[in-house]
Amino acid sequence: MPHPFLCPWWLTWTFDNPVRRLIHDPQRIVGPFVHPGDMVADIGCGMGHFSLGLARAVGPSGRVLAIDLQARQLEAVNRRAAREGLQSRIETRAAQPAEPLPLPPGIAFALAFWMLHEVPGVDAFLAQVRDSLAPGGTFLVVEPSVHVGRAQFDDEVARAKAAGFSATPLTGIRFSRAVLLRRAG
Repeated sequence: MPHPFLCPWWLTWTFDNPVRRLIHDPQRIVGPFVHPGDMVADIGCGMGHFSLGLARAVGPSGRVLAIDLQARQLEAVNRRAAREGLQSRIETRAAQPAEPLPLPPGIAFALAFWMLHEVPGVDAFLAQVRDSLAPGGTFLVVEPSVHVGRAQFDDEVARAKAAGFSATPLTGIRFSRAVLLRRAG
């Protein structure tokens, strides 16, 4: 049975296309938070729109963990990474519903772009991401403003704070609500 909140793989092409690359330029959005050599995670990576940008940002010595529930999304990431010569920087990992995320400790930066609203166990998800972050690590959460209203987004931020994150609101990501979370302590 399909995951009840999951955007189907066949719909991904509607928002992972050349127009989106103009609207949501990965380098502009994640570039300020990622450095060469970092280990980063693109959680709910879809077809890899941000995974590829993250791979460029971490450089040849960095690593991107592209994580998704859907095998077809991960296959698309692998194809796109190979086509762009970035396959050595990107490792795809399949997540499983109701199981811990396949995240190692020491992540410098994690991204959840337009997907947190699809997670049924938000509190557990946030705790897992927090625990995977290196000291000083950051987690960028971006939600689509058309699907996630202000009240729901504020609730997500409150849950993140309860999970042990400090929160800095971000603006300037089109059609989105965004917050940069930093592991407290």
